[in-house]
Amino acid sequence: MNEDRFENEAIDAGKSRSTDMQKTLVKGATILAVAGIVSKIFGAIFRIPLTNMIGAEGQSYYGVAYPVYQLFFAIATAGFPVAISRMVSERTAKGDFINAHKSYKLSLKVSTALGIVSFAIMYFGAGAIAKAYANPGAEASLKAVSFALLFTPIVASLRGYYQGRQNMRPTAITEVVEQMIRVIVGLSLAYAFYKTSLEQAAAGATFGASAGIIAALIIMILIYRLDSKARSILIRKSAKVEESDKDRVKQLFAYLIPITIGACIMPIMINIDAAIIVRRLLATGWDHQTAKNLYGLISGYVDPIIGLPNVFVDAICISMMPAVTTAFTLKHKEELDAHIRTGLKTMMVIAYPCAVGLIVLAKPILRMLYMKKLDEADMAVPLLQILAVSIVTLATMRILAASLQGIGKMNLPVINLFIGALVKVVLTYVLVGIPALNVNGAGISSVCAYLTAGILNYRALRKYADVRLNLMSVFVRPLIASLIMGAGAFGAYKLVFMLTSSNAVSTLLAIVLAVMIYFAAVFLTGALTEEEVALIPKGDLIYRIAKKCKLAR
Repeated sequence: MNEDRFENEAIDAGKSRSTDMQKTLVKGATILAVAGIVSKIFGAIFRIPLTNMIGAEGQSYYGVAYPVYQLFFAIATAGFPVAISRMVSERTAKGDFINAHKSYKLSLKVSTALGIVSFAIMYFGAGAIAKAYANPGAEASLKAVSFALLFTPIVASLRGYYQGRQNMRPTAITEVVEQMIRVIVGLSLAYAFYKTSLEQAAAGATFGASAGIIAALIIMILIYRLDSKARSILIRKSAKVEESDKDRVKQLFAYLIPITIGACIMPIMINIDAAIIVRRLLATGWDHQTAKNLYGLISGYVDPIIGLPNVFVDAICISMMPAVTTAFTLKHKEELDAHIRTGLKTMMVIAYPCAVGLIVLAKPILRMLYMKKLDEADMAVPLLQILAVSIVTLATMRILAASLQGIGKMNLPVINLFIGALVKVVLTYVLVGIPALNVNGAGISSVCAYLTAGILNYRALRKYADVRLNLMSVFVRPLIASLIMGAGAFGAYKLVFMLTSSNAVSTLLAIVLAVMIYFAAVFLTGALTEEEVALIPKGDLIYRIAKKCKLAR
């Protein structure tokens, strides 16, 4: 009897720990998601008036500079937050706070050196890069944004250190500050130049990224100094583990190389668009001005909208990594499975309604946001609808990739994404060359590339972690709830527009109604259970509201 009682208590304790860890994961993801939403709102405040000012031509310069910057950013810094987070979480799980902090210090030195090299290549090679993209006017923008590479390594390393300690607040705070300063500086400089030179206006806009990261660095250094007392306490009570600098360097690069390569593939895929689209359009009979404007539809009109749901993907992936790593390090199989299922299910509940909403309201949304460029907004409608599907395929691919990296399979997501990138190259070249598809072919190729990599990631996860997903719970029910929402939103828009003849009013009311319909649909279809809602901050209150509305049992 006593043995049974102790065994039951141990099981209950394990379940409680697993639930607490899942709550920590969702809480961290929520903090980052809220910060990401705020950042994206600032981004919208930035990109929408910028596009209304400089149009598709000006965005074609911006649209070359920013993908190139993202690629250099990935080389210099993007892998470091994930690598540091994993190294720190591994050590803190064992109480080794001393080597956790030494791992951060090591990564800071390496990333700073890479940042300086990346800055030099991008700044002094700006002219050659712009010519290679058949867009010489982008040279000034490339130089303006290159200065950010001098400061991002420090910010990225500090963010990774705190993420590894499962403290997402420093990342959240600095992301918001970074975007706020970017908007203020970028729009101010763009406004100062747009009437005289679209090239200089685009350069001023891109310099906002450099100003934003400097502001983020100042805030992060302040947070680090304020944390010195708590950090000293952790180090004093740290377990004493012998670990040489050589061991840390070896492990850092073992994590860093595949993560960095993987992080580079996404910007490379964006750069594939930048490099191929204009050239393929020119080769199939479009004039240079029209070709630039068609490419500008992606960077100027569609990317800012599609990027908003990716906030949640980033938040969940960042929160999942230390949680999955900790469970894997401690060999807690049930916790590992629960974290992966929770992360993927949470993402599907968010990704599906975003995709469906953008598909059914693509034209009203674009016309509301870009009312000064209605002709170009209308041209972007099919591209937005196609890329809305990529919200789901990209989210699935990235969550599964983060899970694989969390269990130590660092190379597999990189290989799978590389295969997806090859699919992207081939399909972009072929489909953009079809005049009836033109730039829309790039959207189709992106959807197919993410889907390919996602399927390969899932197969690997089943093989190495024996993860089995309930397809009905994770994918089908959220989709059904989203389709119900989409039908309601479309009908609401049509009805309100008949009564008001106002696109903006009709669109906003349709979005508000869509949120209400989706709230009801996720409970009525069983897309969210009581246990899953409880993981969300204020989840108990949300579930009580659903019960009062007779949406939940």
